[in-house]
Amino acid sequence: MAPSPTIMQAVEQLGYRVTVGDVATQAGLNVAEANQSLLALASDAGGHLQVADSGDIVYLFPPNFRAILRNKYFRLRLQEWWKKVWSVLFYLIRISFGIFLTVSIVLITVTIYIIITSTNSDRNGNNRGSNFGGGGFFYFPNLFWYLSPNYDAHYQERRRERRQESDLNFFEAVFSFLFGDGNPNANLEERRWQEIATVIRSNRGAVVAEQIAPYLDDIGEGYTREYEDYMLPVLTRFNGQPEVSPEGQIVYYFPELQVSAVKKRRHAISDHLEEFPWRFSGASSGQIMLSAGLGVLNFVGALVLGSLLRDGTVVARLGDLAAFVGFVQGIYWLLLAYGAGFLGIPLLRYFWIRWRNRKIVDRNRDRISRARLLASPDAPLQQKIDYAQQFATEKVIGNEDLVYSSETDLLDQEVERSAQIDAEWQRRLDQS
Repeated sequence: MAPSPTIMQAVEQLGYRVTVGDVATQAGLNVAEANQSLLALASDAGGHLQVADSGDIVYLFPPNFRAILRNKYFRLRLQEWWKKVWSVLFYLIRISFGIFLTVSIVLITVTIYIIITSTNSDRNGNNRGSNFGGGGFFYFPNLFWYLSPNYDAHYQERRRERRQESDLNFFEAVFSFLFGDGNPNANLEERRWQEIATVIRSNRGAVVAEQIAPYLDDIGEGYTREYEDYMLPVLTRFNGQPEVSPEGQIVYYFPELQVSAVKKRRHAISDHLEEFPWRFSGASSGQIMLSAGLGVLNFVGALVLGSLLRDGTVVARLGDLAAFVGFVQGIYWLLLAYGAGFLGIPLLRYFWIRWRNRKIVDRNRDRISRARLLASPDAPLQQKIDYAQQFATEKVIGNEDLVYSSETDLLDQEVERSAQIDAEWQRRLDQS
């Protein structure tokens, strides 16, 4: 079984020397899962175990462990290859909607022009040449200008003057208008557990439930909230242990998160978990208006074309152009369905996003209200926090704390350790 990409990324970010608590905090993983995955990764990638005199274990990995795994696992090489291929395929899928919109408008407009010109010829004689410049193609110069490189340069210049900026080209903007830009909270659970683990570490492994509540969703009501049942998933994930104070208050400490392979500077984190609101589109307002306008033009054009094609004798009167118009007639329902979907999907998304964002605002408001309790804690809460600090500790395992490492032979380690002891005794004698 190929190693976990999440574990490998965490090891790289932490500098290749980690403890279980380091990885669980960095990746927001279950402590048991992190421990098992680190053992498997060390076995497969040529990692080493370092044991401190306290019994804690540090995992040391070579910086090139990904290359070692690639040579060992065909599946890992295949995943990396597919990731590159999929990025290209997905980009082609994104721009295909804009391309199809352009092709649809061109087909509909040209077909309407041919039918109208043919009808006028039958009525008034062969005046097709005079009608050619009468406005049937008035739209196309504007459309082609939008798609031309000059438009991109002109739009880039205008965009700098706007507050709402977009790095999307025309075709990407069409896809964004249709389907948006993905879930802004796709990694919400990962962020939640990372921030919870960071809060625990910032408090040296000992916390109270009120310090964790701003990062959870529904913490219940009544006795469920009073008895802090919402802390059970946190205890399970990070192998925590509850302790009860003499006053009957519960505090929690997490031994695995109190041990680290390297002392890291603490980074400020938000006092609550924030969900990001959904955006209708990452395109600029001008790009959205252009996409909507082209969608309306495409749909109206499809309706007009449908009314012209109701006459069953239209195709028969077209002569050499009958094959082209017949082809368009054959895919007419596809063009009409695309035109309806092009306007219907964004409209439905708009109302769905408004409903979704109201829910997000409510959840964020609840978390902020819980965080405010910690800003000015009352006497019982402060007493509870002070009691939790009795279990707070922080242990950083350096090379001087090691009693065993799988990097070197056991006999060599004993010789080196004896030399260190002799040197320490000599130093103390010299001081005496």
